Amino acid sequence: MFNAKIPKLSQTHIHLNNEICGASPDDLGPIGGGLNYTQTIEPNTSAIRNLNDLLDALTQAKSGDTLYIHPRAQIDCTERVFIEDLILEIPEGVTLASNRGQNGSPGGMVFSDTFQTKPLISPKGPNVRITGLRLRGPNAKPCLEHHTRSFAEGRGHDYYYKFPTSDGIITEHGHLQVDNCELAGWSRAAIFLRKGTGHHIHHNFIHHNQYNGLGYGVSHDVAESRITHNLFNYNRHSIAGTGRAGSEYEACHNIELGHSLSHCFDMHGGRDRKDNTTIAGSKLNVHHNTFYCPKTAVVIRGIPTKSAEIHHNWFHQSPTQLSIRTDGNTTITNNVYGHTNPQFLSQTVLPT
Repeated sequence: MFNAKIPKLSQTHIHLNNEICGASPDDLGPIGGGLNYTQTIEPNTSAIRNLNDLLDALTQAKSGDTLYIHPRAQIDCTERVFIEDLILEIPEGVTLASNRGQNGSPGGMVFSDTFQTKPLISPKGPNVRITGLRLRGPNAKPCLEHHTRSFAEGRGHDYYYKFPTSDGIITEHGHLQVDNCELAGWSRAAIFLRKGTGHHIHHNFIHHNQYNGLGYGVSHDVAESRITHNLFNYNRHSIAGTGRAGSEYEACHNIELGHSLSHCFDMHGGRDRKDNTTIAGSKLNVHHNTFYCPKTAVVIRGIPTKSAEIHHNWFHQSPTQLSIRTDGNTTITNNVYGHTNPQFLSQTVLPT
């Protein structure tokens, strides 16, 4: 599951009707990061190899510092998370880095095998960067039987939440940057943007966050982000939001690979929150993504307060399949549908 090889991708975007649709790499490197990523950080201090040294470094770090995890380090937080509810707290303006992709390195790893890891990492101020690392969580399974026992058999939410869930990164501060990382095995969310604006999640491989009922790659509450040039696979929803006013994102030049437990990009609505509204976030802009996955690509479960725009994506589903669901205030234009016989449509064709 972890340290999964990024598949070789041939054609990720397409030219039709003088338009370019689908995901393209940029000058920072390949979609998903790794080999040939250009923003890898060189260490300027001694590399951190164990948990005690990491905790000491976090305690002493000041804004502008970079803490560098040794490329071969595997820092196990399991026992202290279980016993002490340990959270790795990163001070404002500090970068936590390793060297994923450099000379083929997978990057240093930080992990927890404790099911109730809530979370493993938490920025304590704005402008934190997490780059070049592998962050491994305790549960990469969909746990379909547990979901069935909880809901199809009528035991309910109390039973469902008796099994603890985990988060990789949670922030309540703005301008978090997570780039060139591999994040997998987080049963609630690999990255949970609880609050803040200006977040940028880019050039990561985010996969196997698929616990049924939760299972998010990047999740938002009242937060705003740009999510760009990531590879997604084996998530329940690769991108999600609670849909409360102020929950918004731009998602572009991402690739959804072959498997998703449910629809890929999501925004909840009022019926999910049971708050007697139809609000599904503030604004969404979903463009220039490639969806190989056969599941529905984008679902907006209500009405955004500002707008939603879905354009210049390449949906490998045919035009007669349901690629997008929305309740309103959404513009859907200039997308390509189908793989073997792709068709450019200025408006989405939905099945009747």
